[in-house]
Amino acid sequence: MNDDQVANQMLDDAQVAALLAEEASQHFPGAKVENVEKMSGGASRETWSFDVLQPEGNRLGLILRRDPGNTGSTGEEGWRGGKTTYSLDRTTEAQLQRAVYEAGGLVAKVHFAIPKDHALGDCYVMDRIEGEVLAPRILRDDAYADARKTMAYQCGEILAGLHAVDAAALPSGLVQMQVQELLAYYRELMDGVSDFYRDETAVARPEYHPAFELTFRWLQQNMPKDAPAGLVHGDFRNGNFVVGPEGIRAVLDWEIAHVGDGMEDLGWLCVRAWRFGQHQNPVGGFGQRVDLFAGYENAGGRKVDPKVIHYWEVLGTLKWGIICMFQAYKPISGLVDSFEHLAIGRRACENEIDLLKLIEESS
Repeated sequence: MNDDQVANQMLDDAQVAALLAEEASQHFPGAKVENVEKMSGGASRETWSFDVLQPEGNRLGLILRRDPGNTGSTGEEGWRGGKTTYSLDRTTEAQLQRAVYEAGGLVAKVHFAIPKDHALGDCYVMDRIEGEVLAPRILRDDAYADARKTMAYQCGEILAGLHAVDAAALPSGLVQMQVQELLAYYRELMDGVSDFYRDETAVARPEYHPAFELTFRWLQQNMPKDAPAGLVHGDFRNGNFVVGPEGIRAVLDWEIAHVGDGMEDLGWLCVRAWRFGQHQNPVGGFGQRVDLFAGYENAGGRKVDPKVIHYWEVLGTLKWGIICMFQAYKPISGLVDSFEHLAIGRRACENEIDLLKLIEESS
């Protein structure tokens, strides 16, 4: 990467828009790029919306998904550099989306990827799927009342297809993360963030989470038997769906996909945090577990054991609690300047209460 490209890692919005228009015009010869707009998005990725007007008059709605250049990363590997160790780069994420799309999955078509040594950085362009992505609106607005009635069953169907994607079609960059590897990873992450507070801040003591410690012990003692390995989305939940009045139109955010036990996705979807206050509906705030399981099995997924899903719901709740710690670490360590990350960090304690209730339910 030359000096100009390094400098462009800190692009302002106008520069990103200009470079995006230039790159898109090369992939769609003779087309006009219009309506380039930065959208509100997640805490770790930028999303840009734009239109391509082709010479014959066709208009394509597209999305750019990129890593922002202003993360403040020190270049350190792993959690100290602000990265989830097993998260995908955008090139691999684009390859995965292509594989899922070609297998008939409910995912946006990828048109082209841009390598990390490009001035725009690591990113890719895909179809823009119109619909709602904000979970509170999906759970509240009358426009999605009919969708809410069927989304739990539909999630089961989607996951059955996802877990059946041929392993030979998956990109080589996917990491094996079975239950033991996940527990080891989040144990290391929790201990690392805790040691940071003790050794490198004025707090000068670890961040104590006894409910997390209890949960690690429970998870080790109640681990399910070996399960078949396959594609796992890793973040399949309300908030990562594009929804229309008829139901789910596309699944978003494939950056922590990995190879593991598909039951992880079903348990994660049931984690309390993703119900957004609608706790009478344990599946994403919109449905019931019985419908999720029926959709999964009827679409060809393996028989669902509710006790195994409960296990993965416990692990998912622990995982989210530790991710909250990790998000707070980023601004405190100086990696990012973000009030949003700090606000997420405050939610770690909510998961401790949830975990104690979940463990009690299992006894």
